Amino acid sequence: MDEVFKALADPSRRRLLDSLNARNGQTLRELCAGLEMARQSVSKHLAVLEAAGVVTTAWRGREKLHYLDAAPINAIADRWISHYHRERAGALADLKTALEQEPMSSTEFVYTTYIKTTPERLWQALTEPAFTKRYWGVTFETDWKAGSAMAWNENGEKTVDPGQIVLEADPYRRLAYTWHTFSPAWAKANGVAEDVLAKLVAEPRSKATFDLEPVGETVKLTVTHDGIEPGSTVVQMVSQGWPHLLSDLKTLLETGETMAKSD
Repeated sequence: MDEVFKALADPSRRRLLDSLNARNGQTLRELCAGLEMARQSVSKHLAVLEAAGVVTTAWRGREKLHYLDAAPINAIADRWISHYHRERAGALADLKTALEQEPMSSTEFVYTTYIKTTPERLWQALTEPAFTKRYWGVTFETDWKAGSAMAWNENGEKTVDPGQIVLEADPYRRLAYTWHTFSPAWAKANGVAEDVLAKLVAEPRSKATFDLEPVGETVKLTVTHDGIEPGSTVVQMVSQGWPHLLSDLKTLLETGETMAKSD
């Protein structure tokens, strides 16, 4: 966590995080223009932020995009703030709240985490019902082949729709599928209000992509949820849901227990 504290200590780096929080997925050129900082300075600050894990990158064609990854900051809040008086940690708590609650203006949400496991084991955790049910509460019915249909089972409700399909399936490397259908039955099973459901139904179907990359004794997992409208209900839901979900996945693979049980 020392790297995170060091990264947050510099006001220029905090400005970069603010900029990405306001509009995620920016190029180096866009960050330089928006903050009126020299390119070399921005590059150095981004390197520190990336080393600390609070910024992650992804290539889109020939452009390198930068994304805010609030997971390390959330980890500080989860592991430290609860042990101290809230008023004494007010500044950090305010930063955590801002990162979690500010609506994202990007059309995609990108999250990266490093898990001490193997690509084979992580693939199992992403696809096999025995795994997904433990940390997600969801199971999938599919053969995990590109173009195949997917049925989602969650809270006793099975969601089936022609638009729910596997888009890519390269075992141990890359998995992509369309997001589930927001049906009245799904909403009722998950306690989603009617007005929220109406907004979800009006938005385009999104997709989730999982990229697995071995890094030493760990696997770098990058989740990209795209096809979403800026400021939409879906982007607000996934930006809050994925960090918690993948944190539980990481805990399960590294300890054998989910976060709820380990606590």
